Amino acid sequence: MNREALFCDGTEAYVSPPEPESGEIVQLWFRTAKDDVDKVYLQHNLGKGIGDEMFPMKKIISKGNFDYYTIGWRLGEEAFYYRFVVQDKGETCYYNKWGARDVPSEFYDFKIVPGFSTPDWAKGAVMYQIYVDRFCNGDKTNDVETGEYKYIGDISRRVEDWSRYPQPMDVRDFYGGDLQGIIDKLDYLQGLGVEVIYCNPLFVSPSNHKYDTQDYDYVDPHYGKVIVDGGRVLENGSQENKDAEKYRIRTTDKRNLEASNELFIMFVEEVHKRGMRIILDGVFNHCGSFNKWLDRELVYEQADGYERGAYVSADSPYRSYFLFHKDDPEEWPFNSSYDGWWGHDTLPKLNYEDSPELEEYILSVAKKWVSPPFNADGWRLDVAADLGRSNEYNHGFWKKFRNAVKSANPKALILAEHYGDPGEWLQGNEWDSVMNYDAFMEPVTWFMTGMEKHSDDYREDLLGNADYFVESMTYHMANMTTPSLQVAMNQLSNHDHSRFLTRTNHVVGRVGKLGPEAANRGVNHAVMRSAIVLQMTWIGAPTLYYGDEAGVCGFTDPDNRRTYPWGHEDKEMINFYRDMIRIRRNNVVLKKGSLLMLKQAPGLIAFGRFWDDSQIIVAINNSGCLREVTLPVWRAEVSDKSSMARLMYTYEEGYVGEFEEYMVHDGKISFMMGKYSAIVLKNKKW
Repeated sequence: MNREALFCDGTEAYVSPPEPESGEIVQLWFRTAKDDVDKVYLQHNLGKGIGDEMFPMKKIISKGNFDYYTIGWRLGEEAFYYRFVVQDKGETCYYNKWGARDVPSEFYDFKIVPGFSTPDWAKGAVMYQIYVDRFCNGDKTNDVETGEYKYIGDISRRVEDWSRYPQPMDVRDFYGGDLQGIIDKLDYLQGLGVEVIYCNPLFVSPSNHKYDTQDYDYVDPHYGKVIVDGGRVLENGSQENKDAEKYRIRTTDKRNLEASNELFIMFVEEVHKRGMRIILDGVFNHCGSFNKWLDRELVYEQADGYERGAYVSADSPYRSYFLFHKDDPEEWPFNSSYDGWWGHDTLPKLNYEDSPELEEYILSVAKKWVSPPFNADGWRLDVAADLGRSNEYNHGFWKKFRNAVKSANPKALILAEHYGDPGEWLQGNEWDSVMNYDAFMEPVTWFMTGMEKHSDDYREDLLGNADYFVESMTYHMANMTTPSLQVAMNQLSNHDHSRFLTRTNHVVGRVGKLGPEAANRGVNHAVMRSAIVLQMTWIGAPTLYYGDEAGVCGFTDPDNRRTYPWGHEDKEMINFYRDMIRIRRNNVVLKKGSLLMLKQAPGLIAFGRFWDDSQIIVAINNSGCLREVTLPVWRAEVSDKSSMARLMYTYEEGYVGEFEEYMVHDGKISFMMGKYSAIVLKNKKW
């Protein structure tokens, strides 16, 4: 039998309906070469090993070079695991996500979760991540003032020079980016082709990253509106926040808080008017030492209309929200024995197990922001696997969270930050998907740059290692069902890792020792463009980190949080991003089609995306050599009676998007590729 012709995946071409309900009959399809095999069977894995019984499939359609077999299967309540068995003239092979093998592996079996679906608007959508303080300053009246308050041993500082590099202790330095700045740039984002905006946290917080939430109910007035202002600032780091009048007025006065929420409502309306969506960042594992429930900084102790914090009073209604290791009433006031995330006293861990009230409150927050009048379109969940003190509670909470969010907004997206195997959270009743580190960012950065994603290591053996890339992708993608893969956040850079463009210079280290200029030197724009081609043609939701399209460099945080260089952008890179996003958005096959590796060799990967009568071929030559490439495009269902049109070719000196035609001969296509190049081709039928 021709094993290269065998194919199946979880897309709607092979699973119909693609997101079936329990009790529904699902039609499963399998592809073979035409008139090539004797029998095809469906084999159902009950999770306890494969039984002897196999279910014969029926050949229904012959099209081009292929036969298509099908079988109907009524789903139960539980996840349905399956593989295919193909027999021909005494030869037997097994087919699952691992491909055709003589011996099956249960780990790679296909999986359908009855009732699990992800939002259609998010499938393959182009997302754009904004670190708000560094994107655009649209309202200077809400800027954090120097000395407005104290955080981690020193006063806050307003940075007057927008182009200044972030300093080593960056957390309390503010450049002034805000919601109004994003609103002012919505036309730019729309013109770039962005479909979804993901903002780092927006809620009240003393840091520029805002992963230390102070108040979950309100957008920070420093990002929103300061209607009522005034009061003293601190002159030096020896003063305490109980004297930070200006900060207290700005962040606790309900007029500022309500006005900031109103601006957010208007922001979402403007986003939606453009046909775009907005995802919020939810930090529910821990809060911040400024949080009104704890009030370690005594900000709320002197504000009107707030209950006393758990740090201040043993009688606080929020005492159960935190785990105090010394809980004798004599430890109050100022009980600092609370549990902190990874031991950080500025990041108090939330104590869900001992506080049903806390759980109920956070679930109400989850519903609130995806409901009218706020109408956000989903959540990105910070360190989601860390929430709670046990794995059992963690899963129980995220089940409740999903029910709360989806009941309020059935089309809301739930994405989690997670490193490692996310499979146990992707069973259809918790998260929709993840920030795709293991099945995208890491394999891509090793193959394209040989660098670890923090720029902490260089591995020459992994640079251009196509076998490692394919094996790593196959393994980690097997942990996710197709609905999860189609909405997974595929990033090259983000706020926690070095900028991808910097990784192309192969410089190992961080800004503290090397200095910021080292991140800019020796970068390879051609490698960056090839990585963008891969990002924009792979399965999932390609997500830009603000400024990547403008040529921003940077080592890992805080250096990766440089400001967007308005007026000093890399215009060629922006245009390239715009062109690749246009190609993606104009070809639905790149959002929902099948993916099949066609070739892997040192420094070279090539794959096909195909669905119905649309086929796209992508090849990446990540080497310093000119090479001729021949690809078996017939495997991606490209007909012999066709040619392929070039949509994009990027090479060392630049890129071209003009049309050029390539003929298909005997199911193959051949072309030359320059060093550090990538090409995108689309079928053109005669």
